Amino acid sequence: MRAARLIKMVLLLQSRPTMTAAELARELEVSERTVTRDAQALSEAGVPVYAERGRAGGYRLIGGYRTRLTGLARGEAEALFLSGVPGALREMGLEDAASAARLKVSAALLPSLRDASRTAAQRFHLDAPNWFREPRTPESLPAVADAVWDDRRITARYRRGRDEVTRELEPYGLVLKAGVWYLCARATEATGAARTTGIAEGGLEDPGSGSGSGSGASYRGYRVYRIDRFAAVAAGEERFARDDGFDLPAFWADRAEEFARSLLRSEVVVRLSARGLRALPHAVDAPAARAALEHAPAPDPDGWVTVTLPVESEEVAHGQLRGLGPEVEVLAPGTLRERFARDARRLAELYGTP
Repeated sequence: MRAARLIKMVLLLQSRPTMTAAELARELEVSERTVTRDAQALSEAGVPVYAERGRAGGYRLIGGYRTRLTGLARGEAEALFLSGVPGALREMGLEDAASAARLKVSAALLPSLRDASRTAAQRFHLDAPNWFREPRTPESLPAVADAVWDDRRITARYRRGRDEVTRELEPYGLVLKAGVWYLCARATEATGAARTTGIAEGGLEDPGSGSGSGSGASYRGYRVYRIDRFAAVAAGEERFARDDGFDLPAFWADRAEEFARSLLRSEVVVRLSARGLRALPHAVDAPAARAALEHAPAPDPDGWVTVTLPVESEEVAHGQLRGLGPEVEVLAPGTLRERFARDARRLAELYGTP
């Protein structure tokens, strides 16, 4: 345990000019006193860790000290090779760069670990696209990916329904969701002043400035675009200053949650048995189940609970709730209750005693 922590400490100091005891303690999840002891142990072992006192002080490595990746255990080496997604890298035009990087990492590993890439590939494969959908790589993806890596502004023509709009964008990050590529970007003031809230079929489309609750308030001005809806993309030579506070996973989670909530435009009132309550999160959309169960009252004398469930539409609710069978009773709206009554009559005809 301590050996792994010492290796991590050396790698952290290799990646940054200087780190304070507090920063190291936070990264290593130990106390500052433990950091001091670890630094002393590294120094005694021949690793040139130097401590500078004062307000601008901290720990650093002297003499350009570098370590090879000999501290990796087999599980760590295999996890490292799992971090790449070959199909996604190929679609972004980065397959050659990734292959070269894997060769360099393999060369730096101990001989006993150099088969880690092969053993990892034998044990895990990521197939991102949905079933029954032919994956298509958007033509503009490599150009967009290049701009993302280089922090270069792009001019894009974006299809919205039958219309096209032109956007000057600062491309921050790419997301591959269920076989569909999305660009998370910030529109420049010239073209991005107007707030758009359109929702595309099958995914997010320019869903707004993120002024809602949660982490979205930190991402005002950032939007999401489906890359297969770019009619044309031109990357300029001008680079933009990236906001170091932008967190792509957090931004995407916030937008995905916002998109899911935006679909829930209607409500139904249902009565659920104890088994129906447990099955509800598996039958309906996760945000809808959470919203219903957060405000669920105590069970009635029969052990059933009445909740208000947000749904996309009555049609969608009918399809989802049918999966709960006799563990759910629809109370409102009356039109949906009548649908279930018709279903019940048809089932009685099919399964009733002749």
